[in-house]
Amino acid sequence: MRSAGHALAPVVQIGKQGVTEPVVAQLTHALFDHELIKLKLGAECPDSRFEVAARLGGEPGVQVAQILGRTLLLYKRHPKEPQFEKGAASKEPKAKPAGRKLKGKAAAKGRKSKPAARLARKS
Repeated sequence: MRSAGHALAPVVQIGKQGVTEPVVAQLTHALFDHELIKLKLGAECPDSRFEVAARLGGEPGVQVAQILGRTLLLYKRHPKEPQFEKGAASKEPKAKPAGRKLKGKAAAKGRKSKPAARLARKS
């Protein structure tokens, strides 16, 4: 979750009034639309980041994935079309590239080794 949320821009911002009912309603709507959102606490927010995380994490189905500075990453599973499943992160075997492996200096420079270059010229 944290790696997926790294590139996200904050969707909800909390200002000087703190966590209010309209903020919670906006958060619920944003979580339904995006499933994983970033929330930014303004410098004038009266609540600490941990108090806000505890308040919002107490909402039904909402999980706090990360607290980093004044930014929170929140997750709520979509009821019909979840994007993040526990089984979706399974590692599939990578396809091996065709051809010979590069060795030595050729591999470091990203070019074909001498025998591979000779084979390419002959064909």
